[in-house]
Amino acid sequence: SRSDEAYTKSARVWIPDAEEVWKSVELTKDYKNDDASLQLMLEDGTLDPKTKNLPYLRNPDILVGENDLTALSYLHEPAVLHNLKVRFIDSKLIYTYCGIVLVAINPYETLPIYGTDIINAYSGQNMGDMDPHIFAVAEEAYKQMARDERNQSIIVSGESGAGKTVSAKYAMRYFATVSGSASEANVEEKVLASNPIMEAIGNAKTTRNDNSSRFGKYIEIGFDNRYRIIGANMRTYLLEKSRVVFQADEERNYHIFYQLCASANQPEFKNLRLSTANDFLYTRQGRSPVIEGVDDAKELCTTRHAFTLLGINESYQIGLFQVLAAILHLGNVEIKDRDSDSSLIAPNNRHLTAFCELVGVTYQDMSQWLCHRKLKTATETYIKPLPRLQATNARDALSKHIYAKLFNWIVEHVNKALVTNVKQHSFIGVLDIYGFETFEINSFEQFCINYANEKLQQQFNMHVFKLEQEEYMKEQIPWTLIDFYDNQPCINLIEAKMGILDLLDEECKMPKGSDDSWAQKLYNTHLKTCSLFEKPRMSNRAFIIQHFADKVNFSMSFCSDFVTDQIFSYHLCPSCKPQRILYVYTSKNKMSFDLLVELFQDEEKATTPTGQVPGTGGRTRLSIKPDKGRDTSSKEHKKTVGCQFRNSLQMLMETLNATTPHYVRCIKPNDFKLAFSFDPKRAVQQLRACGVLETIRISAAGFPSRWTYQEFFSRYRVLMKQKDVLPDKKLTCRNVLEKLVQDQDKYQFGKTKIFFRAGQVAYLEKLRADKLRAACIRIQKTIRCWLARKKYLRQRSAAITIQRFTRGYQARCLVKFMRRTQAATVIQKYQRMCVERKRYRQKQAAALAMQTILRAYMARQKYQALLREHKAVIIQKHVRGWLARCWYKRCLEAIVYLQCCIRRMRAKRELKKLKIEARSVEHFKKLNKGMENKIMQLQRKIDEQNKDNRVISEKLVSLESSYASESERMRGELGRLRGVEEDAKNKANQVSSLLEELEKLRKELSVTQQEKKTIEDWAQKYRDEMEKMVSELKDQNGLLKKEKDDLNRMIQEQSQQMTEKMTRAIAQETQQLETDLNEERSRYQNLLTEHLRLEEKYDDLKEELNVSKPGHRRTDSTHSSNESEYTYNSEYAELEDGSRVGEDVTRGMDTSLTLKLQKRVTELEQEKQSLRNELENREEQFQRARARARGAELEYESLKRQELESENKKLRHDLAEMRQSLLGGAAAGAGAPGSPAYKVLLDQLNASCEELEVRKEEVLILRSQLVSQKEAMHHKETMTEPSVFAKDVNKLKDADELKQAYVGVKDTNRLLEQQLQAQRRTYDSEVESLRGELQNVKEENNRQQQLLAQNLQLPPEARIEASLQHEITRLTNENLDLMEQLEKQDRTIRKLKKQLKVYSKRIGEMGAGQAEGQTSPGQMVEEPIHPVNIPRREKDFQGMLEYKKEDEMKLVKNLILELKPRGVAVNLIPGLPAYILFMCLRHADYVNDDQKVRTLLTSTINSIKKILKKRGDDFETVSFWLANTCRFLHCLKQYSGDEAFMKHNTSRQNEHCLSNFDLAEYRQVISDLAIQIYQQLVKCMENILQPMIVSGMLEHETIQGVSGVKPTGLRKRTSSIADEGTYTLDSILRQLSAFHSTMCQHGTDPELIKQVVKQLFYIIGAVTLNNLLLRKDMCSWSKGMQIRYNVSQLEEWLRDKGLMNCGAKETLEPLIQAAQLLQVKKKTEEDAEAICSMCHALTTAQIVKVLNLYTPVNEFEERVSVAFIRTIQTRLRDRSESPQLLMDTKMIYPVTFPFSPSSLALETIQIPTSLNLSFLTRV
Repeated sequence: SRSDEAYTKSARVWIPDAEEVWKSVELTKDYKNDDASLQLMLEDGTLDPKTKNLPYLRNPDILVGENDLTALSYLHEPAVLHNLKVRFIDSKLIYTYCGIVLVAINPYETLPIYGTDIINAYSGQNMGDMDPHIFAVAEEAYKQMARDERNQSIIVSGESGAGKTVSAKYAMRYFATVSGSASEANVEEKVLASNPIMEAIGNAKTTRNDNSSRFGKYIEIGFDNRYRIIGANMRTYLLEKSRVVFQADEERNYHIFYQLCASANQPEFKNLRLSTANDFLYTRQGRSPVIEGVDDAKELCTTRHAFTLLGINESYQIGLFQVLAAILHLGNVEIKDRDSDSSLIAPNNRHLTAFCELVGVTYQDMSQWLCHRKLKTATETYIKPLPRLQATNARDALSKHIYAKLFNWIVEHVNKALVTNVKQHSFIGVLDIYGFETFEINSFEQFCINYANEKLQQQFNMHVFKLEQEEYMKEQIPWTLIDFYDNQPCINLIEAKMGILDLLDEECKMPKGSDDSWAQKLYNTHLKTCSLFEKPRMSNRAFIIQHFADKVNFSMSFCSDFVTDQIFSYHLCPSCKPQRILYVYTSKNKMSFDLLVELFQDEEKATTPTGQVPGTGGRTRLSIKPDKGRDTSSKEHKKTVGCQFRNSLQMLMETLNATTPHYVRCIKPNDFKLAFSFDPKRAVQQLRACGVLETIRISAAGFPSRWTYQEFFSRYRVLMKQKDVLPDKKLTCRNVLEKLVQDQDKYQFGKTKIFFRAGQVAYLEKLRADKLRAACIRIQKTIRCWLARKKYLRQRSAAITIQRFTRGYQARCLVKFMRRTQAATVIQKYQRMCVERKRYRQKQAAALAMQTILRAYMARQKYQALLREHKAVIIQKHVRGWLARCWYKRCLEAIVYLQCCIRRMRAKRELKKLKIEARSVEHFKKLNKGMENKIMQLQRKIDEQNKDNRVISEKLVSLESSYASESERMRGELGRLRGVEEDAKNKANQVSSLLEELEKLRKELSVTQQEKKTIEDWAQKYRDEMEKMVSELKDQNGLLKKEKDDLNRMIQEQSQQMTEKMTRAIAQETQQLETDLNEERSRYQNLLTEHLRLEEKYDDLKEELNVSKPGHRRTDSTHSSNESEYTYNSEYAELEDGSRVGEDVTRGMDTSLTLKLQKRVTELEQEKQSLRNELENREEQFQRARARARGAELEYESLKRQELESENKKLRHDLAEMRQSLLGGAAAGAGAPGSPAYKVLLDQLNASCEELEVRKEEVLILRSQLVSQKEAMHHKETMTEPSVFAKDVNKLKDADELKQAYVGVKDTNRLLEQQLQAQRRTYDSEVESLRGELQNVKEENNRQQQLLAQNLQLPPEARIEASLQHEITRLTNENLDLMEQLEKQDRTIRKLKKQLKVYSKRIGEMGAGQAEGQTSPGQMVEEPIHPVNIPRREKDFQGMLEYKKEDEMKLVKNLILELKPRGVAVNLIPGLPAYILFMCLRHADYVNDDQKVRTLLTSTINSIKKILKKRGDDFETVSFWLANTCRFLHCLKQYSGDEAFMKHNTSRQNEHCLSNFDLAEYRQVISDLAIQIYQQLVKCMENILQPMIVSGMLEHETIQGVSGVKPTGLRKRTSSIADEGTYTLDSILRQLSAFHSTMCQHGTDPELIKQVVKQLFYIIGAVTLNNLLLRKDMCSWSKGMQIRYNVSQLEEWLRDKGLMNCGAKETLEPLIQAAQLLQVKKKTEEDAEAICSMCHALTTAQIVKVLNLYTPVNEFEERVSVAFIRTIQTRLRDRSESPQLLMDTKMIYPVTFPFSPSSLALETIQIPTSLNLSFLTRV
């Protein structure tokens, strides 16, 4: 309503605008009733001229962008246009509801919103619960068809280029995907395959659309009683035949012609004689033969594939292409003037020749009848020539007629292919037809289009009016008649008696009908009687019709075109019928001829498109029948095109009226095909034409805004006072509304809803916003007061602090001044003291210097006298010593000679005595006894003597060298002393001369003192320079140390980086391997699912076969023996008989299907086995690679680091010594043999030699120990008998025994000699090797010396670099050698480990066999057997259960098939059925009965499958058998005997291991069964949770009052207020707890429970996020808070159950980030950066979608700007991710079953009587 109180200052209104249609302005002052005009201000700040009319009010911003236009408070044209523009441009949303109409705007861009995931998301949802979409309309039609048992229709209309065909195509794709087909014929594929065929023959490029449908079609998709697609039927309307012969600029003919021209070079099209499209008149007129981005040749392949799929075989396709090629050639036939009244065709026209060959007519007849006309009178028939223009029109009419017939034929055969024998229960029709059209020149086609739209609009208005009336009556509110536009007068003008169509038919039947006469009839009949019919002012050959959308000016010329087409088609076609030219029929064109017969004989039977030969049963009737009203006997009374269209339109309207319609209005946003560009003029023109605004007008006339009482109370609770709130919500709302809105006509109270007039919701929103604004102002006032006081207190505290610090500073300044004054006084005192002390010390130093000189002179004189006396004593000492040594030496030599003579004599005597003793046996024995020890002692002595000799020789050499040097020195000293003595004698004579020289020396002394002073000055100067140099060297040393530290730090950093890099690489490789492993598991488990599906299908077929043949019932044994997929190589032979029986039973089955299934099962088994092997290899490689990588890398890194550190320490030490030695000495003598550098190098060389010697000695010791150990072992083996013999040597009495002993001794000696020789050879080889090593060391030493000599010649810096480079090279080589050795050792270790495993396994097997089968006979003889009385005790059970073979089926039946988890199984031990089955299996293994083991396992597996197939929807059953299957699998592992599974067993449990059979293959089969049960469990839980997720996670307000409900439209969403029966978050938590408790009660493994919970949380997160991405009303700040609270409740549940580490929380990360995205700021660049870094689990498409959908619930929130969204897209464009919008809710994580051993002892298990297993016996 436009109440005056709404026109206040700052209110925004709409005013008309020439460019934008409607422009938003703002009132500058309040409007009052007595005001003559309004004062408005434009949004750009300029003042608008005053207007007198009250403009439309603008809706609040909170209502802009709504999904449903009827949710707007002010319903008018500018509000609708603005809402569509905001959704299309800002939010990139192309669908919007307008009541019952879906408005679809063509985006001219491919959007990712039509995938299978979107289809699954919309499937099963209410139409108002999701964002607008074509899938929502399709789902609503499908749901109403199933619910109401009523046929449905989807009416898609719009301009050319608006997207009608695409919308219809997506609707059909939705039905095909959701429903599936009822047979194996893939009917849904055929339905979709009809689209490319119809697009090829009925679509063309126009200026508005590259793929414009030039015909209307109504497709009926049939469904059976289970609502699965069974077939389809298509009806077409208004094919644009004129396009075949004429196209405007920038347009094309139908696509099929260009597809044929593009494929003309293919071999099968050579006989068509085609070329490029520019060579034919019918394809080049538009001058645009190519569509950008479309490959016509490829499109033809798609069309041919669709033909084949629909049953039109290759020969019929060639026939179609021949007819189409003939039309192209016919268009190129040139007709020339013969004279003014006749025309002719030149002979041998190649295009006419090609046409005649393709259609099977003669050239002569065709050229004759194209240029002549046949006239019939009552008695005679005349042939009249035609002028060139009429002949050309006749040629074009024939082309159009042939194409129209061909089009109808294809439609008929498409319908025939889509029809099935199954009875149709219901259908959904999809109508794709032109919208209202108006052009500058409007032809008969536009007339028919607008006529059809008038009929559709009338039906639409009546349907909308009916729905409104039903709603008001349902709510029991007063019903007032709504005035709406009725277009029945316009329809009567067109179709009534003497209407436009009747007059047109009458004029066309006249022999001389013309445009002028028809125009005059129209003017006379309707101009004065009908207000909707007008005549243009400036024309007498046109008329105007006032349609519901606009006035349309029609030209009279379409009457002549219509007449021409009819006349020439009527007269030419009979003459050209193939029946009349049978004599030119050739076998070459047989198919084209047959096809033409079908095209031109509607009444006759036609051959099937499969190409069957005519004969019995070879022909069927086409699906299209002739019209009932047609008189076949009279060709003069054929129906006109107008009459035919009127009748077909009437049939269509009858069909639509019998169905429930659904409307889709397609809007073209601009004429330039620009993506997401909105032209308001074009849009509003189409909105007026398509009936959207009429829907708005009807809604606005009544009560468009509707609220439930609960929603109204929740939204406007802020407008109520506490006293107004009553327990009865309905009464509360009534009282509040009476206070807020005074006019009672503005609202009505229904049973469940409140109805508001237009504008009232906006008024209530204004009141609510004012109330909230006042509350906000009060809150702001309080907060600002608090902030101001807080700021004042902070400033006061700061002022006090500043004062305190200022006063402290002043006090410190005073103290500082006083301290400085006192310090100055002290400084003066000490300065004066220093001056006096310096003067005193100078005087003292002068006195001391004089005393020092005098005392030194006296001391030197005394020292010279003492020195001369001391040297004389030394000379005497040495002379006397030499004489004494000479006498001693002579005496010693004499004594030694005497001793030698005596010792020689004694040695000869001893030798003679030893020779005598050597001949005796006893001596020989004694000698032999100690020979071994003596040899070792001798060897040791030899080594010690060699070492002593070496030491003594070294000492001797050193003594000789010292003695030689000492003797030389003494000789030199003696000669010097003699010379001194002679000099002394001579100098005694020279005393007098020396005294004379004394005076001279004194004079020189003074000179010398002066020189000394000069030298001292020079020395001081030199000392200063040296100190300076030392400081420089120290600085340089510091720099070098710094460089060294930097290098060390760099080395450490590099090593750390390498370590981190290696760690990251290992982590990435590990993660990649884990990902690959999970992918392999997932692929393998998907294959298992597919295998299970095929198996179930196979079982269903077998059951159907058994039902169909009751005489062949399968027994249980046959059933069990046919389970081939669970029997392996050892079992195939035994089951051949059973499989033969199965073949006999299934002989009646479809053989091809059975073979396909068997082949598929075999392939799946092979693929499963290969995947299993690959999985095991991957796991083994992964473990091995990880262990090897970690161990090798760590060991190598530590070894390398230790070596480098030790080498670096040695290098630093050597470098420091070399620097000191090189820098400390003079440069001249640096390289001399006695220099310090030489000594340092020599010391290093000696140290290396000593270290080498030590290493050699260690090697020798180790080798000697090894040799001694070998000899001891060998000696122990060979000397056992001789040692025994030696002990008993005293017992020998016989000479023979003595002889034998002597022979043994000889053998022993020989053996010792061999050992000694072997030792000698070993010793020689070791000596040789040591010599070689010594030679290598010497060479290395020489090389080092040469290198050192070279280095010493270099400058210090280059010398250091060269030495470092050399050392680094050496260390690198050594490291490489060590690495090679390490790799060899690793290979050797791995080889030895493998051998060790093999040997240990063999030894274990041999030891076990020996322990069981071998007993020492000695023990049996030695241990006597005494009769013992054994007391009888209770029977000791072995944990086995025995049963008879005939009781096996009873066991399976009672334990599996009839066991109820809720009944008997509740009180059982968890996993008891698994334990019982395993104990039975143990007994079969114990008695070594392989047949029993096999049948028991097979029956168990089949029975579990059977019970799951029967009760697979029961969660408790599936959970129970998942737990028992896993427990049975773990028992098979725990008691398999493998060491890996026996670690946690007790000794008693190890005794219960299986002993005869290896069931590893059956373990894999049971593991596969567990995987299938797990997947079934997940699906079962998902089906239970699915209805709760959206309601509990999104719609329910867990935190009450946070998010108010926004106004909704006709498509009402599910209320977010929790009513009775709706699901809440507590419902989800309770259900999760029930799942968890049930699985725990059943004894499910904790690790498996974690995987189940993780999968459930993934489903919850995925479903919630997908709904969030498809619901605009859920994307708000408050909803983000609700989601985060709900997620926190789920995390709390995980924490309570101890499942936080199961990975379930991580699966909710995308949902958490989406909720955070709804709550964060979305304005600045920093916000964009924060969003990009935060939302790493969301894809770019999801982030952009959430931002586009973000909708404020209150006025205080702001929308996300387009610029911000583009910033986000720019930042995220480098992400490599999937473009998929929705998460895959069907994804199941690969499951694993970690080994979980049981501590339960099998012998303690008791079988309850409730299981009815009394036939089992405990063993």
